[in-house]
Order: sequence, then C-alpha cells, then structure tokens
Amino acid sequence: MNLEALIPEVCAIARRAAAAILGIYEGEFAVEHKDDRSPLTAADLAAHRTIVDGLQALTPDIPILSEESAEISWDERRRWTRYWLVDPLDGTREFVKRNGEFTVNIALIDGDRSVLGVVQAPVTGLIAWAWRDGGAWMASANSAQARRCQTRPRAHPLIVAGSRSHPSPQLVSMLDKVGAHEIIPLGSSLKFLRIAAAEADLYLRLGPTSEWDTAAAQCVLEEAGGAVLDLQGRPLRYNGKESLLNPEFMALADTSVDWAGLFREG
Repeated sequence: MNLEALIPEVCAIARRAAAAILGIYEGEFAVEHKDDRSPLTAADLAAHRTIVDGLQALTPDIPILSEESAEISWDERRRWTRYWLVDPLDGTREFVKRNGEFTVNIALIDGDRSVLGVVQAPVTGLIAWAWRDGGAWMASANSAQARRCQTRPRAHPLIVAGSRSHPSPQLVSMLDKVGAHEIIPLGSSLKFLRIAAAEADLYLRLGPTSEWDTAAAQCVLEEAGGAVLDLQGRPLRYNGKESLLNPEFMALADTSVDWAGLFREG
C-alpha cells in the first residue's frame, strides 16, 4: 500500500469532518452521555458519518473502527491485519466547554502499529500528518506550505503538556521526579502535536484512554522523532486484546532520556 498517496485524501476527509463539527459548534447543541459517562454530541456523530463515508469510498476493503462504532466484537477485530482507527471528535469535553481544544483523529493500523496518522484541529485549522518512514508534517489554516516536524532535546525546565480535563495528584508527584518543569494545560491530541512541533517535551497520561485517542497522534510524534511508551518503556501497540483501553503512557520528545527510569526513581 502506498501510504504517502493516501495522505491527501485522508487529510481532505479530516477537513470535511472538521467542517461538519464546526457547523454544530457554532450553534446550539445538546449533550448526551454514554455508558461510561463521557459526553456525546451531534458533532461526534456528524464527524463519524463523514469520516466513515470517506474512508469506505477511499479504501472499501479496509475495515473501520471508530469511537462511535466501538461495538465491533473482539472475535471480528482479532482477524484484522489492517484497519482504520478513528476518533471523530477527540476532546468532546473541550468541545462542550467551547475552548477550541479538540481534534479529528484518523489512523491506519497495520498489524499492531499506527503507520499513518492525520490530526486536524477544527477551530484553528491546524492539521498534522505522518506516514511510516515519511516524516511528520504540519500546516496551519492560512499556509499553503507544510513544514516538517522534528522533536527537540530535553529542555530545562521541562515543558509538560498536561491534560486540561483530567488532572491528577499522582501526576504531580511523578513529575516532581524529573526536576524543574512547567505544565501547559491542553485538551485532546493537541498535546502530542506540541511535542512533535518542538514546543513541549512530555505528556504523561495516568488516567484511562482508548486506542482511538492516541493512534493518529502517535504516528505523527514517532515520525517527528519522539515516542509514545507505556510506563515500562514499551511502545503503545494496537488491537492486541479484547479491551480497547490503553495502558498509562508517556508521550515524549527526547528518546535518549530514560523516562521510565526517572519515574521509577524514589
């Protein structure tokens, strides 16, 4: 499969989903809640339909797993060798708060790895994309030119992209182990993009996330030179178990640092 050739089409699908989201964001909308009490809006569903229709037309033989169609059984999923993994609206809480910090996430999983990722921020128009061995790229809404992303060496003090809606006392305790740092609260996959763009060093996530929350941004960050690892230092992998929940993880810029070892100290 020519991953690079898919990128323009997937970016176009992400932009159409973003337009569908903004059409609802700019008006009045109702908020429902799923079984896990996470919010759900008409924007999630509109983006889901837009992305699924677009991907089915683009690659009709590749199955799609979306947050809004997560009822697909493990017996079926375990037979997949390649599939699309989608979060139509990552950061619904931020959408509800109207702070603009939400994204559209589309990833292609091959085996157990994210090999293509597109992350689009509807409010700002920022879009990032990457494919295996093709590098990570980012473009603003007002720019016709993309820039290649490269993570930076560990900064002092450390800039930590923190979760705006999921603060944790345990997180504060763990970050104390890495020395001086500044926390920048941010929603959704935008935290990964800050790291990929050499504007932050670390995102440590101790609360629950699902595989569609991380897959697209993981590809972008890895191709920019960073990594997304569990707390034992192993890369996040996909579709390897019945549960779609990720382990606790760290997204990082400087892979030469033994972050797992730092967090184990003390």
